[in-house]
Amino acid sequence: MDELEFRRRLLADPHDNNPQVIACKLESVANKKFADELLQLDMQLEKALKVDVPDDLADRILFHQSGEEMPPKRFKNVWSYGLAASVAFAIGMYFGQANFNPTQLPPTATNLADIAIEHVNYEEKFVRNLNENATLQQVNAKLQPLGSEIKNLPGHVYYVNYCGFDGKPSLHMIMDTPQGKVTVFFVPTPSDGISNSTDNQSESLVMPIHDASLIIVGSKGENLMPVANEIKKNLTWEI
Repeated sequence: MDELEFRRRLLADPHDNNPQVIACKLESVANKKFADELLQLDMQLEKALKVDVPDDLADRILFHQSGEEMPPKRFKNVWSYGLAASVAFAIGMYFGQANFNPTQLPPTATNLADIAIEHVNYEEKFVRNLNENATLQQVNAKLQPLGSEIKNLPGHVYYVNYCGFDGKPSLHMIMDTPQGKVTVFFVPTPSDGISNSTDNQSESLVMPIHDASLIIVGSKGENLMPVANEIKKNLTWEI
């Protein structure tokens, strides 16, 4: 796949997980940066769609336009149903194009733990020698679209950026901790409980946080719970 086709595919669907697209993304820093920036934009657009509409907004608009008394409640109902239908259609189109999979089931903590290890193994060569020395401010700038902020970091941050995790734009961070060097994922997918997974060299831990999942991947046999608890303790969330 050439670079033009790679960019065209990602512009059409930032969540494209086709093996050829993923391979092309990992061919260069420029390609990975392009993919990560599209995921960041996608997250910002998704967050922008989540706007609460005041219950009386329709009444207020009609009132100011007419300059008369407040309109009967039936106008509010008609307008609200029309707005709800339009928003539902727009959101359905958006998520249908980005994540359509008619056979996909809600992920379990075990599934997320397995996916995390596969993800780390796949990108290990790309991130092995990275050291961006990211600051707390830079980490929080990346967490902001996820509606979260962290007060303190448990250690040096080698890398922080967005990634596609099981079709969801997520945060991918590599940091040093008292338990060793670990990979941390913030995935906007709720998990059904705490779970672990292992392979020949890695260990992963999934912990539910807010309406999302915190996932830690470290060396096999390592106790990752202190890392997860420390990060969770320092996280704050938008109401």
